[in-house]
Amino acid sequence: MRRTELLQETRKMRFEELYTSWTDGHVTQEQAALVLGVCDRTFRRYINRYEEDGLEGLSDKRLTQASHRRAPVDEVMKIADTYRQQHRGWNVNHYYSWYRRAGGTRSYTWVKNTLQSEGLVTKSRKRGSHRIKRDRAHLPGVMIHQDGSRHEWVPGCMWDLIVTMDDATGEHYSMFFVDEEGTDSSFQGVRNVILQRGLFSSFYSDRGSHYWYTPREGGKVSKTQLTQFGRAMKQLGILMIPAYSPEARGRSERVFSTHQDRLVKELAFQGITTMTAANRYLNRVYRPAYNAEFMQPAPEEGTAFVPWTGDTLDDILCYQEERTVRADNCVTFEGKLLQIPADQYRCHYVRVKVRVHRYIDGTLALFHGPRKLADYDAQGTQKNKTKAA
Repeated sequence: MRRTELLQETRKMRFEELYTSWTDGHVTQEQAALVLGVCDRTFRRYINRYEEDGLEGLSDKRLTQASHRRAPVDEVMKIADTYRQQHRGWNVNHYYSWYRRAGGTRSYTWVKNTLQSEGLVTKSRKRGSHRIKRDRAHLPGVMIHQDGSRHEWVPGCMWDLIVTMDDATGEHYSMFFVDEEGTDSSFQGVRNVILQRGLFSSFYSDRGSHYWYTPREGGKVSKTQLTQFGRAMKQLGILMIPAYSPEARGRSERVFSTHQDRLVKELAFQGITTMTAANRYLNRVYRPAYNAEFMQPAPEEGTAFVPWTGDTLDDILCYQEERTVRADNCVTFEGKLLQIPADQYRCHYVRVKVRVHRYIDGTLALFHGPRKLADYDAQGTQKNKTKAA
């Protein structure tokens, strides 16, 4: 018996006792109404209904009549069958997000109760109170988080998911899969943010070796010995902030917990098995839907992003190494021999210090100071060969 039905039966029995006491003259209508917790006018209504129809006259009609808003049986069966056949194992929040995207109009509570009544999901225990979390940044662009998560996103494939998001709103500006997290993937995430929104103020990450140089294992990072990524952030004027514990990156950890639960199931549901198709799905479907559901308004109005107006972003967000030109007017880099072409400025560059840029896509370039000497493909072959003036 439901709680409402139990309370109704209790009210009936108490009324019958008070009715007898009232007719015997032991209590007044006002006193009886006070015991029932109603006004004396309501108690008189109960008397009229009881004398006309007996105890059945006191029944609450709302408990016996079907609500006009009640969902049809076929709709309930469709919800249950869809979950059972295509989304088994999804949590209620994830399934409801998909349900709304598919055109569903029912509330979250209705969907949850329907799945629980069908035995498809179980009720979770109430969570304990959590410690006070760090306040979010007051404006978008004040702090950007970047982190990677290695996981079996599709069966048999261990990929790294690189996420770059805003601390103030939780908005994901960049998401993509790579074989292994590193300097190039970090450059790519930052590049996506700058091209979309502009320069940001600070960058928050773990102490991965591609972000920081740590002289002593487990110790503090070096602020003077910079990695390639650290050099690029300094060149852009972006402050880097290291995290010294997983708890400090709790916001990112919770985000990846959600992705590892949802994204694996959505990729399987879509039948995606390749990294190219997975990255396409991330940018076209998953990331916009995630932002629409989880992004929060910033504590203050406005933005801290500064529009990017330069045209040399790729030459900043790249791997840079200095080399000395050999006697044959060539330099070696990562096993490749890069021939310097003749130009109008010098007869040769023997024993001159030059700078090699390796870009995110693997292509190369040689610089002497601010001037580019040549471009090369990923194999070290010069591109766009032209005769010197």
